[in-house]
Amino acid sequence: MVALFSRIDQRHGGGHARSAVVQYLTTDVTGYLHGRFLDDDVRRGMYTAASELAYLSGWMAFDNGEHPVAQRYLTTAVSLAAEADDAPMAGHVLRAMAHQAIELRHPTEALNLAGASVEGSRYASASPRERSLLGVVHARALAAAGERQAAAAALLRAEDDLAAASPGDDEPGRVFFFGEASLAHETACVLRDTGDLDGAKREFRRSVRTRKASSFTRTHAVTLGYLGSVQARQGAIEEACATWSRALDLMDGVHSARARRTAADMRRALSPVRARGIPLVREINHRAAVFLSQSS
Repeated sequence: MVALFSRIDQRHGGGHARSAVVQYLTTDVTGYLHGRFLDDDVRRGMYTAASELAYLSGWMAFDNGEHPVAQRYLTTAVSLAAEADDAPMAGHVLRAMAHQAIELRHPTEALNLAGASVEGSRYASASPRERSLLGVVHARALAAAGERQAAAAALLRAEDDLAAASPGDDEPGRVFFFGEASLAHETACVLRDTGDLDGAKREFRRSVRTRKASSFTRTHAVTLGYLGSVQARQGAIEEACATWSRALDLMDGVHSARARRTAADMRRALSPVRARGIPLVREINHRAAVFLSQSS
């Protein structure tokens, strides 16, 4: 069920089926946790699965802009991971909490959370793919806190960790989404936030090129939105509009506050050039406005 709901989230955004996830968590799964278990391994496995579902509930709320709700479910997920004695699962959730803090522009909190996610067995006991995920968000938190050199070092470690992952690894299903495209997206965010726009553009393009858009539609649309924003910052307005057009094509049927913010960022970036009468600018501004009115 976690795998099913995770794929729905990746395709349609956190606002699409979150109520069904919460219902399943608070009814069926809560009942399971109050049951009897054959042995302690089964009990820990159940608590890990419940932690994954609580994490997903929080992540979907975060993606939909429901931040207090997200924090409540993510905190629950950490507690369930502790009950399961599952350090990598706890690190996974702390990483998500750090990601949220970055988005909310709380750099000190983000760095504390991301630092905790890569401490001790949370990092050491994780699979190479999950270590890379923890590490790249740590890099983002370091960049947000202005620690540029440390962020660069964390990026290199995340790249090495992902390179060490192989198909035969015993890794949890929760990291199914994280691969070259996701690492490139997060790397681009670090480079953008440290002022390297050329590097950010290169990595966003790599992310777009390597991601399976049909399965990861929400994130693909956001990546294209970010790429367009970098292009616009460099003065390539028509190139940015072409990129944003692709992003808006993908946003149809996506229920995500991050997608809505991407559309709002398009309109904000285009505001200084609307009066120039460029047809593509006018078209993208209109399409973004329509998306925002229909998805609010």
